[in-house]
Amino acid sequence: MKGIRQLAEHLDISIGTVSRALNGKPDVNEQTRRRVLAAAEELGYVANQSGRSLRQGETKVIGLMIESSAEAVENADNFFLGVTSGLQSVFARHKLDLIMLPCPSDEDPHEYLKRIVARRIVDAMIISNMQRVDRRIDLLSRAKIPFVAVGRSLSPGNFPWIDLDFEGVAERAVERLVARGHRRIAITAPSSEVNLGYVFLESYRGALARHGIAFDPSLVIRVKSSEQGGYQAAHELLLLDERPTAVILIYELMAIGLYRRLMESGVMPGRDLAVIGFRDAPRARFLNPSLSCFRMSLYDLGVALGQTLLAHVPAYRAFYPERGRNIVWPLELVPGESDAFEIGTAKRSSSPSG
Repeated sequence: MKGIRQLAEHLDISIGTVSRALNGKPDVNEQTRRRVLAAAEELGYVANQSGRSLRQGETKVIGLMIESSAEAVENADNFFLGVTSGLQSVFARHKLDLIMLPCPSDEDPHEYLKRIVARRIVDAMIISNMQRVDRRIDLLSRAKIPFVAVGRSLSPGNFPWIDLDFEGVAERAVERLVARGHRRIAITAPSSEVNLGYVFLESYRGALARHGIAFDPSLVIRVKSSEQGGYQAAHELLLLDERPTAVILIYELMAIGLYRRLMESGVMPGRDLAVIGFRDAPRARFLNPSLSCFRMSLYDLGVALGQTLLAHVPAYRAFYPERGRNIVWPLELVPGESDAFEIGTAKRSSSPSG
């Protein structure tokens, strides 16, 4: 079945009546509607969505732009795989479709998004991996495409966003470690210009200052946000003349690589070095000793993102009147054994092999 004309000829009904029946218009009697729908299903009729989109000025499609890289593909605990189920639970209520838009890591995200905007394939956008200064914000604002950002940016503009509570994670982790006697506390930070790295680092510095601890730039280890990055971070920490006694990780799966490199050198997490991870990722739950980290519901985050976005889309705004504000998303500390090492009550190992 190629089109609505053939369906109308098959039923011997006008094209207008068939169209109104397929679109649920109230001026078509129920018997005719059922007959049209049954014939459409039997004959395999599919509406021409591109033509309908041009006529109606909408696609009923929401785009989720993420960074596509070898790390993201290899990472089975990808953050957005958990978020999409929550997003779809919101969009399905309004018969909206969600498509993933993976931007290659070697392409400028602004140029990639310009192509998406020019092709008019989405009605609204969710953008992620927010940069310190992010030109996508101005692009979408000028194109009048509703969007919500996963993260904050210093770029001007009053745009909706939801960001994880990186400040709270840094502050609580430092406070927990200081209470156990630690003064040399290292952190990992992203090697890119992603804004969350700046937020995390600034909060870490502020937390140290409140406890009277001087900031040491050598304890900030910039690596890729991956298992390999965790391995590299541990290697760099082991090379320091004065090793830290604790480390806070910015990315969940870093702990796997970090554990591996430490143990290769005879350093035991939780006994010789206190470790606090970021998120309670499924694969990290198998680490021994158990990882102290922070927990959140990716499904609930997805729901909040979907509702916040639709609160800024005129056709759906009335459904979500309370969702127009920006949100710092809380995380709950889940204590484990990886930070059990306390200064003064545990014995550090002698200098390990590097």
